[in-house]
Amino acid sequence: MPLSDNTFEAASLLSPLKVTSLLGRARLLQRAALDGSTPKLLRGKNLGLLCDTPPDDAQALFRSAAEALGARVAVMRPGLSLLSAPQEVQDTARMLGRLYEAVECQGLDPELVQRIGQHAGIPVFDGAATKDHPTHRLAELLGDTTVLADNRRFVLQALLLDAIA
Repeated sequence: MPLSDNTFEAASLLSPLKVTSLLGRARLLQRAALDGSTPKLLRGKNLGLLCDTPPDDAQALFRSAAEALGARVAVMRPGLSLLSAPQEVQDTARMLGRLYEAVECQGLDPELVQRIGQHAGIPVFDGAATKDHPTHRLAELLGDTTVLADNRRFVLQALLLDAIA
């Protein structure tokens, strides 16, 4: 799963045990939501959302998933690219690591996300809330008790909790 110690890549790299664990946690979150008692397990946590694209469904999904668990989400433009000086990427990544418990990157080059993850010292996700991310397929495995959009939120919440709670 990790690209480095703190960077999370595609769910296709997850072990069967990790998939089972994420789905189990997502099912618990699903049941809690159906009971109207979503726990605020990320209360007091600060998450960053780095995105170089206009607001979209993936950004909204990340924010709603994190905020439903009590986290605060700061949305920011990265100001970095593959052409950025290595020291600039390292400095930015370290600052992100001081400010946030985890960062979601959307619309950034995977190599840049990997470089950020190597120096941030926190979990750095590469588009975990996007439809192209393999965690989307995990949401389909939660069944039809709730709609797919909610299932995607539960899987994303499980991933966040696994990484930072």
